[in-house]
Amino acid sequence: MIIRDVTFENRAWLSAMCQYSSVDGLPNDWHLVHLGARAAGGFGLVMTEAAAVLPAGRISPEDAGLWNEEQQNAWARIVDFGHQQGARMGVQLAHAGRKASVFRPWSRARGSVPAQDGGWPTVSASAQAFPGYDEPESLTSQQISTVVQAFAEAAVRADLAGFDVVEVHAAHGYLLHQFLSPRSNLRTDEYGGDLDGRAKLLIEVVDAIRANWPTGKPVFVRLSGTDWIEDGWDIEQTWQVSALLAEHGVDLVDVSSGGNEAKAPIPVGPGYQVPLAHQVREHAKVRTAAVGLITDPIQAEQILVDGSADAVFLARAGLREPAWPQRAAHELGVPAGEINYRPQYERGAWR
Repeated sequence: MIIRDVTFENRAWLSAMCQYSSVDGLPNDWHLVHLGARAAGGFGLVMTEAAAVLPAGRISPEDAGLWNEEQQNAWARIVDFGHQQGARMGVQLAHAGRKASVFRPWSRARGSVPAQDGGWPTVSASAQAFPGYDEPESLTSQQISTVVQAFAEAAVRADLAGFDVVEVHAAHGYLLHQFLSPRSNLRTDEYGGDLDGRAKLLIEVVDAIRANWPTGKPVFVRLSGTDWIEDGWDIEQTWQVSALLAEHGVDLVDVSSGGNEAKAPIPVGPGYQVPLAHQVREHAKVRTAAVGLITDPIQAEQILVDGSADAVFLARAGLREPAWPQRAAHELGVPAGEINYRPQYERGAWR
């Protein structure tokens, strides 16, 4: 698969998954081993966890970032190793908004981290708290400009670190999704109201990245296809914005769902988000990737064969099995010469 000047060896890609294992936003040996193992295991694209573009944009104090040169250099080591394994490397650029400054999942505490424990005030489209979290500050126009600039500067650092792809995280109830959804965006200025207003920040972020990111490298955007709740963000708005994103230089929409509503009735099941990716692909005429309980090689292959999506992102399956693509190739009968096995792993192709 080729997008712009980047060739992907296959269409089984590792989804972005937070590791909550950084100090001061720095990726470390954990990230090198974690991401490097998946690169060696045959994933065509290895996406990092959400890398915050500002310190206050981290989901937790232990999240990774890309807001300074030290982080850039730390990522470069990981990117270089991934390239040596034949993988393409992508970074997900993010700002958590009102869902920032929370305890990592395995902490005994829940909710927002107090200032004395390393937490910080949060921001959002409107001063409306996510249930169980502290109330955020509504971003001013000047603060919005700072966020846009931070995404642009992070893209520059991503290129210097050697990444092949940047993905803008506009899903799962984080800042850009908070602006998109009418449930969390109650603004009355140019960044609120109708769909054009609510999508304005996302478009500005994409334009700023495209202006600072090589034309030969792809830009992806992750969107939640729906909030799974009445009067919220829905699939029709998703494909309308996806078509607009394509006009602004976005090459692929990574379609997930949910995250902006604490009690949304999400019908979780195998491949439950695939129809959302298919609808975006059909209506917006843009490449899509499907994600969400895609675990079986035959299931993943059928999504591609059916044209439901152009690639599949694996999340939890990728956590459980670093070499999932190699097992998939083995089970699907792909000849050993048609998949980039690392020399150390070639015997895994033998029957």
